[in-house]
Amino acid sequence: MDTNNLTNTTKATDNTEKIASDLLNAGPETMAEEQPPLPKKRATAKSSAATPKGTVAKKAPATKAKADTKTSADKKQTPNKTEENKQDEKTATQPAEKVSVSETSKEGPLYKFFTDALKDIYFAEKHILEALPKMQRAATTEELQEAFEDHHLMTQKQISRLEKVFKSIDESPEAKKCDAIIGIVKESENIIKETEEGTMTRDAALIIAAQKVEHYEIATYGGLVALAETLELYKAADLLQTTLDEEEQTDRDLTDIAETSINFNASEEDEEGENDEDYDDEDYDDEDEDYEEDEDYEENEDEDEDYRH
Repeated sequence: MDTNNLTNTTKATDNTEKIASDLLNAGPETMAEEQPPLPKKRATAKSSAATPKGTVAKKAPATKAKADTKTSADKKQTPNKTEENKQDEKTATQPAEKVSVSETSKEGPLYKFFTDALKDIYFAEKHILEALPKMQRAATTEELQEAFEDHHLMTQKQISRLEKVFKSIDESPEAKKCDAIIGIVKESENIIKETEEGTMTRDAALIIAAQKVEHYEIATYGGLVALAETLELYKAADLLQTTLDEEEQTDRDLTDIAETSINFNASEEDEEGENDEDYDDEDYDDEDEDYEEDEDYEENEDEDEDYRH
């Protein structure tokens, strides 16, 4: 048993020595062949590590500088484009109001009708201005008198505004006879003659006459505003719209005055008039009864004289 163990130990020692001898005798080529290939990641890392650091760094600044140059050139061109766009937008959004009257066809029938209507209302405003003081003096209540006075002052401003409208379209202010307003004002004068002075009935009638004037003006100015906008005379349209708003407000004020007190007080005057008529009839009946009693008394006296004879 010992002999066998000794033999095995000797063989193992010999094998170890042989392996060591073989390794020492092997050259570098044999060791390189036996080494496993490096992983791809390691080879890539080694390749990038071998690349000089300055190569990429030198190219980057040059590319950046080129990009900066292009950007600055674009920046110089961008403001010009922006200004052009702004100019185009301004031109597109610019109102057509600035179109001069010379560009509007003055020979066209619509423009001629527009100017004739202006002359018509110009005459009407002046005629109303003369009629308002008469209506103010005829009014009973102070509230209505003040309303007519305010309207008189407003009419003066409206006449001046109409003259600006004529100027805006390069036309001279001219009045054309308006038969409609002459008839309406004549009606108000007849109302003053036909109603009793100092009564609420006269005030109620005067308010209706004044509102007829207002409604004529509202209809006229409303149409003129629409025509001015159609003809692209926007400055004239704005001036006429201001007057239209004033006329509508005056009409509402007159309605408020009538509905607040005047119409109600006028209705009470009618009731008082009916009571006065009833009272007159009763007095007349009493006189008739007294007369009948006197006749009976005379008949009795005649009978007494016959009896004495």
